[in-house]
Amino acid sequence: MGYLIPMNRRTFLQSGILAGGALFGIHGLACRSTLASSQLERGAANQDGGYGPLKPRKTRNTGEEILSLPDGFEYLVFGKTGDKMADGRLTPPAHDGMAAFGVDGKIRLIRNHEVRAKKGVPMMAIGGKRETYDMSAGGGTTTLIVNPTTRELERDFVSLSGTIVNCAGGPTPWGTWISCEETTVGHIPGQVYHKDPDIVKFDRDHGYAFEVSVLNDGPTKAVPIKAMGRFVHEAVAVDPSTGIVYQTEDIGTAGFYRYIPNKPSRLAEGGRLEMLKLVGRDALDTRRGMKAGEPLASEWVSIDDPDPATATEKPLSIFNQGKAKGAATFGRLEGCWYGNGHIYMNSTDGGEAKKGQIWRYTPRGEGGELVLLFESPGADVLDAPDNLCVSPRGGLAICEDGGGSNFVRGLTVDGRVFDFAQNVMNASEFAGSCFSPDGKTLFVNIQSPGLTLAIWGPWERGGF
Repeated sequence: MGYLIPMNRRTFLQSGILAGGALFGIHGLACRSTLASSQLERGAANQDGGYGPLKPRKTRNTGEEILSLPDGFEYLVFGKTGDKMADGRLTPPAHDGMAAFGVDGKIRLIRNHEVRAKKGVPMMAIGGKRETYDMSAGGGTTTLIVNPTTRELERDFVSLSGTIVNCAGGPTPWGTWISCEETTVGHIPGQVYHKDPDIVKFDRDHGYAFEVSVLNDGPTKAVPIKAMGRFVHEAVAVDPSTGIVYQTEDIGTAGFYRYIPNKPSRLAEGGRLEMLKLVGRDALDTRRGMKAGEPLASEWVSIDDPDPATATEKPLSIFNQGKAKGAATFGRLEGCWYGNGHIYMNSTDGGEAKKGQIWRYTPRGEGGELVLLFESPGADVLDAPDNLCVSPRGGLAICEDGGGSNFVRGLTVDGRVFDFAQNVMNASEFAGSCFSPDGKTLFVNIQSPGLTLAIWGPWERGGF
């Protein structure tokens, strides 16, 4: 199956890998285009390839009814907003992107907190001044150490402080988590993208990616990787064969980017930022009119100014540089994950029904190939796909951020969509899906009120 071998601190970085759920050695998703196309035509049978009907279940540790799951599956809840952590601080709200790593026989989760400014409410960093990037920014990451046998939380602490709107990110092959800011707010008054109010001033500019070591037992010194770009970041995925970092952008007209570091695994030492363009189809808008299964030859155009001074007031400053050179437009690119030589990503509102698209990019030489794997025909099949990860058996575990009751859905290796879990507590989104290094546990967050779930059961019965 390509599961990760147990690691300790000494061997972790020497081995070159990595985070559970990325599972670089697995048989990755290879959706057959004919099946993906035919599923769109017939309306997609949701349980096809799944684990059976969902029923409300209570958590093993608290007795709360949070999820509906198939028969045979159980779960725990921990890491709730407001819980006191081992470092004495309170767990921040707005749980989002996440990855699982194996270190010293334990599971280490690094979890984003998509904390946003509220008009008239002062913000305060979640960590101490020495490691914090901006004391006026209340987002960041926490690290949770989980027992792999009991799946219970043993210790947790702040691991990145002074950032804001930390939506997603991604694991790296060298044992770090890249946390990304989904905003370009800054210390210059101006237009603020998305749900942020008209903030007059932050102490520092935002819109960057930050790297957090899985080995740290406290806050990482927060250093923005400016060469990776200042834009409305969402997620990243790293190709372990090259060290190239692929990046998504969560905005209505989004680009797909890659960062080629001057030195692989040394991202802060500079590199080149580029945006994807489709060969012979300048400035193609992929949000509508695309055919599932059609291979699209790709190339890349350079971004001349990855850290534009105009970004605070103009969040599309980088996108517009690429579009002027013929780069492609996507609709709200969110989740992004590496598996079996491919990069998988979601367009949350792409497609004719505006309910989402699943894309696969395959690097090849200087260019590559882009394929639309799946397009949702309606909310009952897949509603606003957000975070995603590759499962141990090669399918995708997709978190919904739709308008009603949200699901974790699966996309099988042969192109079938199924329901796996439903949030029965409220209408909040799922986020941060990732499998443990041994593939036995699926971790996932519910953003509001903010909590983390560990789910296990007979995975071999279905598409995960």
